[in-house]
Amino acid sequence: MPIARVRSALHALTHPPSGAAWNHAELIDLLPESGLLRPAAVLIGLVPRPSGLQVLLTRRNAALRHHAGQISFPGGRIEAGDADPAAAALREAHEEIGLVPGKAQPLGYLDCLATITGFHVFPVVATVDVAFSPIRDPNEVEEVFEVPLDFLLDPAHERHREVDYRGGKRRMVEFVYRDYRIWGATAAMLVNFRQRLERAG
Repeated sequence: MPIARVRSALHALTHPPSGAAWNHAELIDLLPESGLLRPAAVLIGLVPRPSGLQVLLTRRNAALRHHAGQISFPGGRIEAGDADPAAAALREAHEEIGLVPGKAQPLGYLDCLATITGFHVFPVVATVDVAFSPIRDPNEVEEVFEVPLDFLLDPAHERHREVDYRGGKRRMVEFVYRDYRIWGATAAMLVNFRQRLERAG
């Protein structure tokens, strides 16, 4: 997929998405009573391999407080010293997997996502240099791996499940690629990515 098509589906770097997260209404009964969500950012890294774009993903350390052991994008809270969400995503990727700023080129934002752990997440899409070799922080990341973007954008690979959670039926999307189960917020962001590409034409 051409990078120009990806860029056309994103919010501009100069205009991070504002307002409520696209899934805020469906999670309203699961979010903090105060209604205040902590701003966070993740980096959706796209590596241009000869076989096509690959998505950079991590398996989180099983001892972490939030999303332990899950498949996720590098990321975390936006801090006061971060110039914007894109800067926060790059900083977190540097800390977690050793991605130095010169090896990544942010393209833009997907729509923001709310999580049941109380975060308002800015997904930053970026290209990552094929020469990048991950150096993971073992306290946060157990594994760094890649999945073909075409696989994740194919609706035929989406699995829809219904689970009981905190008194209600919740619909959940997941992808299974080899031994990796990609679900939760990570899967939701990938679905949003596909939908934005479809709308962009």
